[in-house]
Amino acid sequence: MAPDTAQIETLQEPLTDEEIFSAHLGGKLAVQAVVPLASRRDLSIAYTPGVAQVSRAIAADPQLAQQYTWTNRLVVVVSDGSAVLGLGNIGARASLPVMEGKSALFKQFADLNSIPLVLDTTDPDEIVETLVRLRHSFGAVNLEDIAAPRCFEIEERVIAALDCPVMHDDQHGTAIVVLAALISAARLQNRDIQSLRTVISGAGAAGVACAKMLLARGISNVTVTDSVGIVHSLRDDLNAYKAGLAACTNPEGRTGGLAEALVGADVFIGVSSGAVAEELIATMAPESIVFALSNPEPEIHPDVAINHAAIVATGRSDFPNQINNVLAFPGVFQGALDVGATTITEGMKLAAANAIASVVLPDIGVDHIVPSPLDPTVAPAVAAAVAEAAIAEGVAAAPLTPSR
Repeated sequence: MAPDTAQIETLQEPLTDEEIFSAHLGGKLAVQAVVPLASRRDLSIAYTPGVAQVSRAIAADPQLAQQYTWTNRLVVVVSDGSAVLGLGNIGARASLPVMEGKSALFKQFADLNSIPLVLDTTDPDEIVETLVRLRHSFGAVNLEDIAAPRCFEIEERVIAALDCPVMHDDQHGTAIVVLAALISAARLQNRDIQSLRTVISGAGAAGVACAKMLLARGISNVTVTDSVGIVHSLRDDLNAYKAGLAACTNPEGRTGGLAEALVGADVFIGVSSGAVAEELIATMAPESIVFALSNPEPEIHPDVAINHAAIVATGRSDFPNQINNVLAFPGVFQGALDVGATTITEGMKLAAANAIASVVLPDIGVDHIVPSPLDPTVAPAVAAAVAEAAIAEGVAAAPLTPSR
C-alpha cells in the first residue's frame, strides 16, 4: 500500500489542545457486552443461574477457561510509568492515557481485547508478583514504558514466571520494525544486509534489543554507543546488560565516541535523545542509511540527513518511512495467541520483521521502506508469520477459540 500523501499533509497541521483533550475526555476505552442482555432469559444465561454451570466446568477442567472466557484474546498492557514516551518517570497515574492508547491499537489493528494495567511501584519483585497473581485474568502481557535496565530483569522474570506470551514492546517492537526497515533498505540498494556495518546510538531498552535482533539476523558488525561512548569490553562502567552487549558487538574493537564509531559506517540507528551533528553523518560510507528515531526530535533532522544519506527514516508520522511499533506488536500478539504460544521466541520476532518487509515489497521505494502504520494488511501478515514460526519452534500449544 503506497503512502497516503494527503494523510501526511493533514498530520503536518498543528494539533490543538482542544482536539487533544476532547479526544481523551473520559478515557479512550470501554467494555461492551457481546451477548444479548435484553430479557430475563438473557440474564439467566449470561449471569446467574446459567453462569454457574460454566464456572463449575472450568473448575473441573481449567483449560476450558480458554474457550469460555475472554482471556485467550486478552492482552494486558503493563507499565510502572518510569519511562513514558519522552516524558520520563511520570508515574503510573500519568502513564494511563498512553496505555489506554496502546490497548485501543490492539483492538483496532488485531481485534484483540486489551486493558491497561498501571502499577504504582517500580520494584521488580512487586511487579512480577502482581502479574503472577493476576495470571488467570489475561492471555498475554505487553510490558510498556519501563525504564532500563530494570526493564530487562522484569521481562526476563515475567517470561520465566508465566506460561503465556510476554514482550516488552519498547525493546522488541522497536527492534522488529527497525530490522524490517533495514531489510527493505538493503533490498532496495541491492546490498547484502549481513555486510552492513551498523552503529546504534543508545544502549537502553530499544538499543540493546535492536543490537540483539540485528545480530540474530546475521549482521555481525554492530557497534553500540551510550552517553559515555562506544560500548566495549575494556570499559569498567558497564552494567551487566551492557557488558553482555560489549561481548558480542564492536568486532573491530573501536574505542572513543560516536564520531569514531560512525566513520565509514553503512547504517546509523538512533534510539537515544542525543543529537548527532551533520558533520558526523557526512563521515559515513557512501549510500548510507540513517534511522533517526528519537521522538519528538530526531537525532538529526531528516532534511539534513538526506544531504549525506541515501535513505532516511524517523519515528515521526510527518515524514516518510515512519518506524512505528504499531507495525509489529498487534500482529505479534495476534499470531502468538492464535496458536496458543507459551512464549515469544527470537524466531517469531524475526518472522515478524520479514513479514513487514514483505508487505511493503510491491511498492518499495526510497520514501517507502516500511508500510503505512494504517495499512490493514500488516497485522494479518505478521500474525500468520508469527504463528507459523511458533509452530515450527514447538512453542504452540493449540489453536484457541477466535474472538466473536
